[in-house]
Amino acid sequence: MTLPGLIIAAPRSGAGKTTVALGLMRAFARRGLRVAAFKNGPDYIDAAFHAVATGQPGCNLDSWAMSGALIDHLVRLGQGDLALVEGSMGLFDGGALPGASGQGATADLAARLGWPVVLVLDVSGQAQSAAAVALGFARYRADVAIAGVILNRVASERHARLVTDACEARDLPVLGALYRDAMPKLEERHLGLVQAGEVPQLDALLDRLAAAMAASLDLDRLQALARPAVVAAAPAIPLAPPAGRIALARDDAFSFLYPHLLTAWRAAGAAILPFSPLADEAPDGTADLVWLPGGYPELHAGRLAGNGRFIAGLQRFAGPIHGECGGYMVLGQGMIDAGGTRHGMAGLLGLESDFSRRRLHLGYRLAKSLGPSPLGPPGTRLRGHEFHYASIAGLGDDAPLFEATDAAGKTLPPQGSRRGRVTGSFFHTIAPA
Repeated sequence: MTLPGLIIAAPRSGAGKTTVALGLMRAFARRGLRVAAFKNGPDYIDAAFHAVATGQPGCNLDSWAMSGALIDHLVRLGQGDLALVEGSMGLFDGGALPGASGQGATADLAARLGWPVVLVLDVSGQAQSAAAVALGFARYRADVAIAGVILNRVASERHARLVTDACEARDLPVLGALYRDAMPKLEERHLGLVQAGEVPQLDALLDRLAAAMAASLDLDRLQALARPAVVAAAPAIPLAPPAGRIALARDDAFSFLYPHLLTAWRAAGAAILPFSPLADEAPDGTADLVWLPGGYPELHAGRLAGNGRFIAGLQRFAGPIHGECGGYMVLGQGMIDAGGTRHGMAGLLGLESDFSRRRLHLGYRLAKSLGPSPLGPPGTRLRGHEFHYASIAGLGDDAPLFEATDAAGKTLPPQGSRRGRVTGSFFHTIAPA
């Protein structure tokens, strides 16, 4: 039998699905279940919390960026007694146009995999009207099953009873109620939650969440609602490793690498050689490639600029170097922090990035390589996304790395930079197109 699972979703962002999903993951793990955790869409940070909550790596699933075969493959790799998927945004929210196998909506996964949806309803400021919201979601797509609802931010027992009666009168099972101001809060910053590795006593916080779920929700009923995944047996073709020996920057400044890519690289025989730029470590000189993933280098710009062994190690490395988003910025000439102070970076590309003039760049991207890079030869097509607040103050004379369109099919300006053996862009790679 394939992995039984549930999808934790909500009508909108900010309704509490991350808190509920993490609490359920830890609650079921405390019961002795092996929980396979997944995150819908392009989110690095939540998947790292999932790994702590369950004790095994999380994984992203994304119907805009991933083929159906790749989604099925990643679900088949999931090891456990129960799969829990944390949704993104609202249940039906996705790209303007379909991508590889859908629009990126959480509902696409529910329809493809056959996993039922548990809808987290923020009922603050309403009572019976919350049932109307849930009923609309239950009827919106015939191929998406709403198995039940969890009431969040409930004000009182009377409030809970009003909403519960209205839902159950319309055959919408209520699986429990979580009371307002009774749940531990997770700290946030500009790209989402503060990273899991930076949260003091995270295990204790997750245990408190799990205890709240066990006290307020019907865990037995929730587990019984899970259904086996419907997946095809055809193998997927994952993104090949960019080199045989990869020096990979890994610390609080460089943590945004999708778990499924790292798993695929290792499965294909690549050796991963981690190093910490924040600890002033240079990349391994025996590596075939240096890869700087995204993260939060803007929070550590002064420290990185002063880490001479790290900068010199990049500058003397003889092989190819690639940077994504934060890694791209560090490969540039300089970075202006939020306070307006400029910090010199590695100087291997012409990029000047500026956080003193914040501007949100967010969305899916379909990219085509304009030149050779560790991602492939010219003409390589990739699906991924962009999410940052940096402005580009200059690019120098570097050639662009990609041409790209967004999720609505709109042509974007040329993306990224390439100069000899060094390449980088704000584009985060998810899967081949």
